[in-house]
Amino acid sequence: MKKARVAVLISGRGSNLQALIEAAKTTDFPAEIVLVVSNVTNAQGLGRAEAASIPARTIDHKGFASREAFDAALTEALEAARVELLCNAGFMRLHSESFVRHWWNRHLNIHPSLLPAFRGLNTHARVLDAGVKLSGCTVHFVRPEMDSGPIVAQAAVRVLPGDTEDSLGARVLAAEHRLYPHALRLVASGAVRVEGDIVATQVKAKGPQAALFSPSLDEGL
Repeated sequence: MKKARVAVLISGRGSNLQALIEAAKTTDFPAEIVLVVSNVTNAQGLGRAEAASIPARTIDHKGFASREAFDAALTEALEAARVELLCNAGFMRLHSESFVRHWWNRHLNIHPSLLPAFRGLNTHARVLDAGVKLSGCTVHFVRPEMDSGPIVAQAAVRVLPGDTEDSLGARVLAAEHRLYPHALRLVASGAVRVEGDIVATQVKAKGPQAALFSPSLDEGL
């Protein structure tokens, strides 16, 4: 099976990177991680890549005069590794429009809310302040506007009485670790496609994961 060549962009601990690494170890997974790039020199996720024998490098955004110059260096590194798909996994930089256009429909991001609700930062605090009963996470194709773009997959998580930012965030993160590999599988296998600006798929989740990727709730989250 030909596997899609994937790069993962990180800025921190890389827990979603680790989930993708574990998924890619399985023989039937349609993608392989060929490069990890961080804009932060001491990002913990770089150690995860090293432990998995995945090439990793740091491109420090502080060394560039503009966002466009940084993104150009990033694209150069990605293309040198013959990357086909790109996954943001806690990458704390906004991309230039030219970068987004270059990787159009080949670039995924994960966000800790049920988009289009609660875009941006401090998500869990805003969810709790709003008093909503459901939160969750979303994997979507990247577009120039932050936390927008065609949605590949979502997972719903209950907001429980007495939740704090930390407790809610921990349950959402657990869902992220299951959702991102699922979404990457859909994209890398060609099971989804973008029509207009909406993701179309005929794939239906079955078995114990069905609740995670549908409006029903997984009580384990």
